[in-house]
Amino acid sequence: MLRGVGRSAARAGYATAAVPDRARVVVVGGGIIGTSVAYHLAKAGWKDVTLLERDQLTSGTTWHAAGLMVTFGSKSETSTELRKYTKALYQSLEEETGLATGFKPCGFIELAADEGRLEEYRRIAAFNRRCGVDVREIAPEEVKALFPLCKTDDLLAGFYVADDGRVNPVDAAMALAKGARLHGATLVEGVTVTDLTTSQSPLGRPRVTGVQTACGRTIEAEYVVNCAGMWARQFGEASGITIPNQAAEHYYLVTEAMPEVDPSWPVIEDPANYAYIRPEGAGLMVGLFEAQAAAWNVGRVPDDFSFGVIEPDWERMGPYLEAAMGRVPATLEAGMKTFFCGPESFTPDLAPLVGEAPELRNYFVCAGMNSIGILSGGGMGRLLAHWIMHGKPDMDVTGMNIARAQPYQATPEYRRQRVTEALGMVYKCHYPEYSVATARNVKQSPLHERLKAAGAYFVDVSGWEGASWYAPSGVAPKIEALTWNRHSFHDYWAAEHAACREGVVLIDMSFMAKFYVQGGDAGKVLNRICTADVDGPVGSISYTQFLNDDGKMEGDNTVCKLARDKFLVVATDTQHRQTEAYLRRHIPDGAHAVVTDMSGALAQVNLQGPLSRALLQDVTSADLSNDAFPFRAAREIDIGCAKVLCVRMTYVGELGYELYVPTEQAVHVYDRLVEAGRAHGLRHAGLKALGSLRLEKAYRDFGHDMDNTDEITQVGLGFTCDFEKAGGFIGKEAVMRQRDGGVPRQRLVQVLCKDPAPFLFHGEVVWRDGKVVGDVRAGSYGHTLGGAVGLAFVEPVDPKQKVTKQWLETGTWELEIGARKYPARVSLRPMYDPSNARIKM
Repeated sequence: MLRGVGRSAARAGYATAAVPDRARVVVVGGGIIGTSVAYHLAKAGWKDVTLLERDQLTSGTTWHAAGLMVTFGSKSETSTELRKYTKALYQSLEEETGLATGFKPCGFIELAADEGRLEEYRRIAAFNRRCGVDVREIAPEEVKALFPLCKTDDLLAGFYVADDGRVNPVDAAMALAKGARLHGATLVEGVTVTDLTTSQSPLGRPRVTGVQTACGRTIEAEYVVNCAGMWARQFGEASGITIPNQAAEHYYLVTEAMPEVDPSWPVIEDPANYAYIRPEGAGLMVGLFEAQAAAWNVGRVPDDFSFGVIEPDWERMGPYLEAAMGRVPATLEAGMKTFFCGPESFTPDLAPLVGEAPELRNYFVCAGMNSIGILSGGGMGRLLAHWIMHGKPDMDVTGMNIARAQPYQATPEYRRQRVTEALGMVYKCHYPEYSVATARNVKQSPLHERLKAAGAYFVDVSGWEGASWYAPSGVAPKIEALTWNRHSFHDYWAAEHAACREGVVLIDMSFMAKFYVQGGDAGKVLNRICTADVDGPVGSISYTQFLNDDGKMEGDNTVCKLARDKFLVVATDTQHRQTEAYLRRHIPDGAHAVVTDMSGALAQVNLQGPLSRALLQDVTSADLSNDAFPFRAAREIDIGCAKVLCVRMTYVGELGYELYVPTEQAVHVYDRLVEAGRAHGLRHAGLKALGSLRLEKAYRDFGHDMDNTDEITQVGLGFTCDFEKAGGFIGKEAVMRQRDGGVPRQRLVQVLCKDPAPFLFHGEVVWRDGKVVGDVRAGSYGHTLGGAVGLAFVEPVDPKQKVTKQWLETGTWELEIGARKYPARVSLRPMYDPSNARIKM
């Protein structure tokens, strides 16, 4: 049952009169995100902005948000910076607009009640301190002193940020709205946007041109921004835009007055008991992120649901509520003023959906905030405004780009399943080996059943079932307990790693994104897009990047020339739709070039290791000798009854081949390889081994250790640039300026922990001579090198110093992992086989 108040009809007369005929930007939705986008656009000088709200500002989910304003908690630099900016904005808006946001810097404490969370928060705290968040670890006694009613006898520590706190969500949104108006924007309430108007280029690439409204008015616009919150999916769906956010029930309880409560007490989060607790009025608010949530209105969020409330499910929530209130036992004795349930929307991977939709030019989305809309809303508005105005974001958006969303994720069944887990993931301990359990087995490699029989332990890989590692015969492939240290599968992983270095392994990588680019102008188009000269001889493969005009990264790919007018572009799984959108958007009108997604049509089977040539030669009539089939060659070969594209490439630093096989023949080819492989000691290898092997070789991965804010010279890939090819490439002039500037001040380097015990994952802080100089972007365990290995982005403290070989080889280097610092080694060159002898053998 739900209760809501719809006011649109009553306000329609007022609203219609205020609707303009044209705006440069139309923002749809008047919550914290929409008002922030309008404010930042107008303040930056784009005053011709119209915000349309179907009912009243904040009437969706903003009005009932809990108002936490905390900067601690993320190992994403982008997320942390968004939070910091938002907090500063909430403190300054009153002076600018005359409206207070209700920000109260009462402090924030994250409670660690178990060893897993203690390790997680220590790692986060180190990273957050690097980002400028003043967080310190405090003892349970200090927690008690700051929040006297808190039960602390089971706590291991707290993580305290003294100037974090809380804000009034409605006040913050209203201050942003007033600021937007003061800077020239138009905000209209009581107008529902029902549809878009679009135009198409000669190649059929659509572009948004405006919006249609329920009051009968059409507004012409250059840009439309979907900030419709939990309505964003269905609003986007009407125009073919994939926005897979889903509403779920979200709860908090407010007690009656408690005389012992001091309103100045800090906010506490107790993830082990699903709770956040803070003063509210004269009592306490106890909010919940329960482990198993309930989806709400999977079919459609009611259009007239405003300032709405959902009837609480007492039976389901009782145990969670009791556990949460147990952290402050006095709440169990206090009277209950309110047990509130309202909708909040969540995304499949618990990251926001932000940016230009790949389906429609100039249609932007900023939705799916996963309950962090208030604490990051100011920053989100600034980020999206910059993106719209300049055509590119100025922060790393690889983890939140709307283009990562896949159409199948918007299906009702997928959303219904995943949201029950997504809400609970907010307060789970975020172990690196955790893989989602819901909405699984929806995308499978054609080899799935064969890999399952071989002992594969599967994890979610961009929706695909990917083999992470393989259990030996007779052992069930399962993880007994998640940890930040050595897992039960460690020895199996190490054996797969060693088999690749010493023998031969088979890795199924069918989840990779694969595209044919075909047509008479395909070579010319790709050569303009790519840094390398990819339009060389037929049968050649190029490692290349996509850049923007600032010379910063947009993609990391291989391009294989299959025929004069046919190319295969391969990208990492996480960049599937981004790569497709980039390719399509950079085909000029009138050019004869067509992009076809082949990701599901071609299986990718990799044979890697020094014995890979001998094995493959046993199953094909093709000559695989080094002279006949050199490194970076591509040929069609026979394997059994199949014709297979064979590419001599490696992502692990060994002699190896990538086989692209029509899906319907993948099992046939696999069976031939496995049968022949018995004589060569063939072993299956999973993604854990792929990660450790590639990081020993310092191979890059866009979206993990590289992002859209990195210059190509900073990440060490300038060698892919062909400055002499006809027509140049996108970003060429910027890259030449980078090159002419000499050694960069920031660089991606390889790091190795000299102590074999700890593990690197992501976000560990790098020290040199007692000063913080960077952090690890991607980490694994280097079984050959004898310790944790990763790629880190470093920058000297001295503004005059650059990241030279000498600077890296001097000084005392350390890695901060959890509560300790460990001695480390750093290098610009790969620590494993720096001369590349093994891949060309």
